[in-house]
Amino acid sequence: MSGKPKLHYFNGRGRMEPIRWLLAAAGVEFEESFIGKKEDLTKLQNDGSLLFQQVPMVEIDGMKLVQTRAIMNYIAMKYNLYGKDLKERALIDMYVEGLFDLNELLIMHVLQPADQKEQHFANMMDKAENRYFPVFEKVLKDHGKDFLVGNQLSKADVQLLEVILMAEEYKPDILAKFPLLQSFKARISNIPTIKKFLQPGSQRKPPTRPEDIAEAIKIFRS
Repeated sequence: MSGKPKLHYFNGRGRMEPIRWLLAAAGVEFEESFIGKKEDLTKLQNDGSLLFQQVPMVEIDGMKLVQTRAIMNYIAMKYNLYGKDLKERALIDMYVEGLFDLNELLIMHVLQPADQKEQHFANMMDKAENRYFPVFEKVLKDHGKDFLVGNQLSKADVQLLEVILMAEEYKPDILAKFPLLQSFKARISNIPTIKKFLQPGSQRKPPTRPEDIAEAIKIFRS
């Protein structure tokens, strides 16, 4: 059996994408087993692979891990992306939880009914520009280092870059008021493992389309 982590999810971003980002940033090659039909999900559920009957699921180090945050914590710890002590870890977790809140808004936009899309978009952009990004601009200013926590790459940096790029897909100039985040984006994007993941042909997934959602609903709706 291959020693590479094996990711089980549908062929799209969703809640697996932060895990793909983190593995890529750590320079870890991984395999993907895409759930393309209802029967694929049922098989995983029936053979006991899914603790809570849900994906994402990652096979790694002889374990079948579920729950996005648990998976990311394990990867971050294993590959030294989780700070040097308990205090740094607390900061990393705090920043990542905030980023997950914004990430959830971004990934849920495509799911909104047509009559609610405009309102959701306005709310999403307002929170990005006035609640979340100002926080990270201030963190970078106060910390005075190249990274959010300590002076080395952590899962918080990786997640922030992912969320910035997702937000820019909706509004390309969203960082106009945030010069430190602009510099952060350029700096982190040029880390060799991340630069590789940003190239065409990588395992990074494209923006989710409405037709992708329709396919996923067929698989996951019980």
